Amino acid sequence: MARSGEARGLADDVALFGDIILTHDQMVEGVHYLPDADPADVAWKLVARNLSDLAAKGAEPLGALLGYTLSDPQWDARFADGLAAAFDAMGGALWGGDTSRAPQIAGGTGGRVFGMTMVGRASHLPIPARSGARAGDALWLAGSIGAAHAGFVALTQDRDACGPHATGGAVNAFLRPTPLLAEGAALAPIVHAMMDVSDGLLLDTARMAAASGVSINLSRAAIPLHPAAIDADAAMRWGDDYALLFALPADIAPPVSAHRIGDISAAGGGALLLDGHAVAPDNLGWEH
Repeated sequence: MARSGEARGLADDVALFGDIILTHDQMVEGVHYLPDADPADVAWKLVARNLSDLAAKGAEPLGALLGYTLSDPQWDARFADGLAAAFDAMGGALWGGDTSRAPQIAGGTGGRVFGMTMVGRASHLPIPARSGARAGDALWLAGSIGAAHAGFVALTQDRDACGPHATGGAVNAFLRPTPLLAEGAALAPIVHAMMDVSDGLLLDTARMAAASGVSINLSRAAIPLHPAAIDADAAMRWGDDYALLFALPADIAPPVSAHRIGDISAAGGGALLLDGHAVAPDNLGWEH
């Protein structure tokens, strides 16, 4: 296991080298994207997932290294189009990487897997971590939750499940999320702790509580749901929202659009509560 200080105990989604930040994410067919997805959407989401980790550190993207599984020329070309569009829209550039071809297996080919290492530069030092939340802080959320879940349901089960928001808003949130890079940079100088919400609001809040050794009480009524959200409980456990979760002193208002969703106390370090009631640690969100 990585034991150097740069690794932050493998518990903060990034590695640090001075003001340089490295993060790595994968996209696995059938896990992170649907088998019939447009390759351009797959490429966009791979970039966005990595950029969201940089956003949580208040970093600007510099460049990326790509691990790519070759398939057929048309698929590869569409993936390249998506990469170019993502970097043009969100920042960063492709610096290089490696390609390989998956071996043939019985019944077809193995599922495609893509990995990307993104490099960014911090806009402020010290770089925010998920472990800095303090008793007396307020917990805030920039962005909303529930859109990606609604988009997934619309694509796989019921196109009308999330009403008029299915086409465009929710589906696009699932296929082509937008990381909150500007918000992260604005928040980095003042937050005590910050992380992105990629594995579910409940799970990621529990991770912040555990890393900081505090207790966090969420207010269900204060949690901002996307207009397309189908079910609040599912939305709180679903990943892919890429909102920013952050802790601030209670007397400081954030300089970005955000909702105060909870309070932080010293009692019961690592505990997660919802409206004052303890939340069982199982089934909080997406875990591999």
